[in-house]
Amino acid sequence: MRTERLIVVLAALLASTVHAAESAGVERSTMTLLGNVAGHQEARYAADGQVDVHFEFNDRGRGPKLDGTYRVGADGVPERSEIKGVAYFKNPVDERFSRDAQGVRWKNGSEDEQRPAATKGFYLSLEGVPEEGVMLARALLAAPGRKLALLPTGEARIEELDALDVRGEPGKRRAVLYALQGMDLSPNYVWLDGEGRFLASTGDWSSMVREGYEDALPTLTERQKKAERAFVEARAKRLAHRLERPLVIDDVRVFDPETLAVREGQKIVVTDGRIRAVGPRESVATPAGAEVWDGAKRFAMPGLWDMHVHVNGVDDGLLHLAGGVTTVRDLANDNDGLAARIEAIEAGRELGPRVIRAGFVDGRSPYSGPTKVFADDADEARAAVKAFADLGFEQVKVYSSLKPELVPIIVEGAHERGMRVSGHVPQGMSARQFVEAGADEIQHANFLFLNFLAGPDVDTRTPQRFSLVAKRGVEIDLAGREMHDFVALLRERGTVVDPTLVAFEDMFLDRPGRMNPGAYRNVARMPPLYQRSIRAASGGLEVPDHHTDVLHRESYRRMVDLVGMLYRSGVTLVAGTDAFVAFALPRELELYVQAGIPPAEALRIGTLGAARVMKRDRDYGRIADGYVADVLLIDGDPTVRIADLLEVRRVVRGDRWFEPAALYEAVGIAP
Repeated sequence: MRTERLIVVLAALLASTVHAAESAGVERSTMTLLGNVAGHQEARYAADGQVDVHFEFNDRGRGPKLDGTYRVGADGVPERSEIKGVAYFKNPVDERFSRDAQGVRWKNGSEDEQRPAATKGFYLSLEGVPEEGVMLARALLAAPGRKLALLPTGEARIEELDALDVRGEPGKRRAVLYALQGMDLSPNYVWLDGEGRFLASTGDWSSMVREGYEDALPTLTERQKKAERAFVEARAKRLAHRLERPLVIDDVRVFDPETLAVREGQKIVVTDGRIRAVGPRESVATPAGAEVWDGAKRFAMPGLWDMHVHVNGVDDGLLHLAGGVTTVRDLANDNDGLAARIEAIEAGRELGPRVIRAGFVDGRSPYSGPTKVFADDADEARAAVKAFADLGFEQVKVYSSLKPELVPIIVEGAHERGMRVSGHVPQGMSARQFVEAGADEIQHANFLFLNFLAGPDVDTRTPQRFSLVAKRGVEIDLAGREMHDFVALLRERGTVVDPTLVAFEDMFLDRPGRMNPGAYRNVARMPPLYQRSIRAASGGLEVPDHHTDVLHRESYRRMVDLVGMLYRSGVTLVAGTDAFVAFALPRELELYVQAGIPPAEALRIGTLGAARVMKRDRDYGRIADGYVADVLLIDGDPTVRIADLLEVRRVVRGDRWFEPAALYEAVGIAP
C-alpha cells in the first residue's frame, strides 16, 4: 500500500511522458500493473490545437478517472487546460489553468494562484493526466537547449539516449528513447516514434504502451534498462566507498539494543565487513594499516531495518541508505526484477540496502493485488509456496482476495519449509481467524481495527478497508473486553504486527492545502516539484465536512494509541513503512514514541527486534564482536530525541560506506 502521492506520481511519470500528434488523430495506450491490464488513456488531437484526454486505471478499487481538455499554443505550451473527474482515492478533481493578456492563473483543490502575463513556463497540473507529458515533451524538443521552466516551480530537460526500429500491427516505427529530467529525483524514460508520438514507457511496477505495439515492449524494456543501468552504475561508483582495509571508528557512544545502554568512549574495529572488536578506546588496539575515523563522540548504533517496503525504481535503495536503513524486507514485487536489483546492489553496481524477499500471492478478482502469482485452489496454493521456497524467499505474504480456506494450506506449506506467513487479512476472514489459521504476522494496523468493524456488508478488498476505519475507528474501545481478548491472542500466539502508521498519516490527515504533521519537518528539503505535491496534501481520503474531518483525525489517533497498547501488552512489533522512502522510517519510529514507547525501545524495534523476527539476530542488529558491520554515526542522541535519526552523518553497510549528505544531494534533496 504505497501512498496515493507516490502511486499517482509513478502513474503519471511512468505512463507519461509522451504522445505527440501535430494534426487531428486519436491515440490509445494501455496501462499495466505487473503485467496485468489496469487501465488506459485515450487522447484526441484536433487540428486547431485542442486535445481531449480520458485516463483511468484500477488499482484494487482505487485509481483515478479523469477527463482533460487542453488548448495548445503555437510553441507547444498549453494556453488553457481543464481537468475533471476523481483522483486516486476518488476525491473530486476540478482543476483549471489559463494564460492570456490578463495573466497566468490556475486553481485546483489546493492552489489558487495568479502571476503576471509575462510569466513563462509550462504549467504542470496537480492532478494531470499522463498525456500532459505529451505536450511537455513536444515543447521541450522544440525549446532552445531542450529545456523549459515549469509552473509553479522547477525546470524540465529532455535528452535523447537510444534509437531502434520496431514493428507492430500498425507497421514499422522508429523508436527513440528520451530521458526527462527535473520531473523526479532521477531521470524518467520514455519511447517516442520517429514522428514524436508516444510508443512506450516501462518501469518495475507499471508500464504503458501504444496499442498495437505490445510485442515490442520486451525489447524496448531491455534497451531502456540498459540506459538506466548506465546511469545507476555511474552514480554508485561515485557515491559508494569500499572498505579495502580495516576500519577503526574511534571515540563514539555505542548504543546496544540488547541492553538499551549507551557506552561512552568506544572504539569499533571493522575488518572484511564484520565487527572484530568494540570496547573502550584505550583497550582496543588499532590494526596496522587501518583507516581511522574520528568519531567525535557521535552516537553509533546498528543500521535500521524497514520491514515493509517495495523496492521500486533506481532511487529507493539510495534513499534507504541515506536514511540509515541498511536492511529491508520487500513484501511484494516483480520477482525477476527484484532478483536482478539485489544482484546489482550486492555487486556494487547499484546503491541499496540488504533485501529480504517475501513472495506475494493473491486470489483472482477485480481487486487482486499487483502480482503474477495467484492461487484459487489448494493445488495452486501449494505450488505458489513451493515456488517461493525454491527461489529462496523467507516469507509468504497473502493478500485480500485470497480465499480464507486457503490460508491454512499456505501456512502449512510455508512452515514445513521454515518460511513465515503474513499479509492482509483476506476478505471474509477476521483478523482473529487469520491468526487462528496460523498466520505469523499481520500487515497494517487497519486490519486490527477491521477485526471489530467489518461485517458481511464490508468488502475489505476495496478502499472500504481504509474509509471504514477512518470513519469508525474512534468507536473502538481499546480498554474493552473484546480488544483485551484479541490482544491476548496475539501475544499468546506470538503474532507479529507491522502497523505501518506512517502509511496512514497522509491518508487520514492530509487536507487540501494542509499537510499532515509528519510532512512539515522535511518538506523544505525536497526538490521543488515534490515540495509542491507534499504541500498540496491532495492524497488523503475524502473529507466532505467538519464532522468527517474530526472522525478521521480521532481514528488515526486511536490507531497510534493501539500501537502503544500492543507494545505494553507484550505483542511483538516490527517497524515497516510502505510509503515514499525519504524520511519514512524515522517518522514511523517517532510515531511509536508518540504512542508511548520509550525512544530506546523504538530503536530496538527498528534494529535487533527486526533481526530477531527474521532469525538473523546472530549476525545483525547489534554493534558487537562478530556481527556484520552495519553502523550509523549520528549527531545527537535518538534514545533521548527520536527525531535525531534524521541526523545520520555516515552509514557503514558491511564492506562499504556512504555519506548521506552526498546521497541526498545526488537526488536533489537538501542534506
